[in-house]
Order: sequence, then structure tokens, then C-alpha cells
Amino acid sequence: MPFALTLTVVLALLAAFQLALVFGAPLGRFAWGGRHRVLPERLRIGSAVSIIIYVLIAVIAWDRVGAVDVFPSPFAEIAMWVIFAYFVLGILMNAISRSKPERCTMVPVTLVLAVLSFLIAMGYGVLAMAI
Repeated sequence: MPFALTLTVVLALLAAFQLALVFGAPLGRFAWGGRHRVLPERLRIGSAVSIIIYVLIAVIAWDRVGAVDVFPSPFAEIAMWVIFAYFVLGILMNAISRSKPERCTMVPVTLVLAVLSFLIAMGYGVLAMAI
């Protein structure tokens, strides 16, 4: 369960960052390719969608470790592997960003998320079921 908790905390911090972008914070150099200081409307919508995705990822992680029962067991197990692949792709996408602040910030963050997702997908931190 500590991996799901850590994943959730990192996602919550990212959600707060994305929310700041949605409301026009001048932090665009850290996201979406770093081309805009303040994100245009279409990228703000993307940031809002990202927050929803982060919530879904956290729920799937908590389901996978057995702390909640939202999805059928096979779904949560498979979904965590898809999430792991998503974060591995995120590492690559952030690594090729033209924005140095985005590369320096988001590559390590996404790497942490990928490692945590891998551990959760592997079943580490899964609560033991009572018989």
C-alpha cells in the first residue's frame, strides 16, 4: 500500500500543478512542450483532462492493491500495466521536449510514477485477503 499512497501523493501534486495551469498560472514552460508561458485555452482543457486521468489512475492503483473495490480484479491488474506503459511513454515524450525546464522537471517525476506503477502492477503492496 505504500506504493499506491506515494503514487497518489505525486499525482495530487501534479494535479495541483495542472490546476494552476488551467487557471492561467505562468508555468507553461514546464508542460505541454514548454512553448507557452500561459497556456492557451486548448491546452488548459488538456490540463483539466489530465487531472481527471490522474484521479482515475489513483483509483485503479488503490483497487489493484486491494484498498478499494471499484473495478473487476482482472481489469485493475491489466490497467496497471497499461498505466506503467503510459508513464514509460511519458518519460520518452518529456525527454524529447524542446523545453529544458520540462525535461529537467517532468522526466524525473514521470520516472518515479513509472517505477511506482511497475511495483503496483507487479503486486507489491497488495493487501492480504482475509479468508
